Amino acid sequence: MAFYARLAAAGLILAALAGCSQEPASKETAPAPAASAAAPDVHRFRIGSIEAAALKDGEMAIPASDTEMSPWADVEEVAAVLQGAGGADGRIHLSIQPLLVRDGQRLVLIDTGAGGQMGTEGRLLTSLKAAGVEPEQVTDVLISHAHGDHIGGLVGSDGALVFPNAVIRMSAPEWDYAKAEAAEARTGALLAAITQKVETFAPGAQVTPSIRAVALAGHTPGHSGYEIVSGADRLLYIGDALHSSLVSVQRPELVNGWDSDSAAAVRTRQGLLQQGASGSQRLYAVHFPFPGLGAFRRQDDGFVWVPEPAAPAAP
Repeated sequence: MAFYARLAAAGLILAALAGCSQEPASKETAPAPAASAAAPDVHRFRIGSIEAAALKDGEMAIPASDTEMSPWADVEEVAAVLQGAGGADGRIHLSIQPLLVRDGQRLVLIDTGAGGQMGTEGRLLTSLKAAGVEPEQVTDVLISHAHGDHIGGLVGSDGALVFPNAVIRMSAPEWDYAKAEAAEARTGALLAAITQKVETFAPGAQVTPSIRAVALAGHTPGHSGYEIVSGADRLLYIGDALHSSLVSVQRPELVNGWDSDSAAAVRTRQGLLQQGASGSQRLYAVHFPFPGLGAFRRQDDGFVWVPEPAAPAAP
């Protein structure tokens, strides 16, 4: 986690926004009121009959030429990709958007953002409230992996659980990894706070009635994606299998220093690209431009990311 520790110390982008107040709410999961159409950090969509919402937490902007901060050491190749896509500022832009899913009577949050760490804005609770949900209503938190920009929002600045009524689920190998890396990642206090709420699962397990964990090897030892299925419709949450909608997609073979097993991570990226481009696989990419919905498409001898068109505004 050394790269992530440097990100946490660097404060790469915007200052944190003011803290969000938390009003009391019933422990029962009630239907969420409709979000305001003007809420810029909430993107509602459906997976079959399932309601879902992308929730903006913040962004990271990493200087592509800074090999201490960028995970890609091949700065010339990265610069070429960015320039080819019109990226004139020389930075790798990574959004952070946890996913909210209503699975029957369950309100499921997949990942929790950075909690204002790593230079991000800590907007998740504001986004959640704009979606009509209080933190106390979340019943399940699914963690893709234990890096700070995915688990940082589990605990507030006061050390208390942000989602006090939620079970926190992650794969058993990932929980073991998180505990083993706690000292280097400086997450010991956070892990201690969540331990009683953590339930682990075997890779590939069915974790809620409509959500199945999908092992996506390489980034961390227990890294999980999540496939959400409703009837014939499905969506794959890819976690950090791919980080950049440009670099990771167009040059999947480049070594990424944030991966614990580079060879496995490259195979996973290439497999997702090939699988996604050969069918109608709908994807949710937590670090791609907000809201992170789209698909892969073949272009020339490689691949590109095709964002999902925005739904037409209601009359």
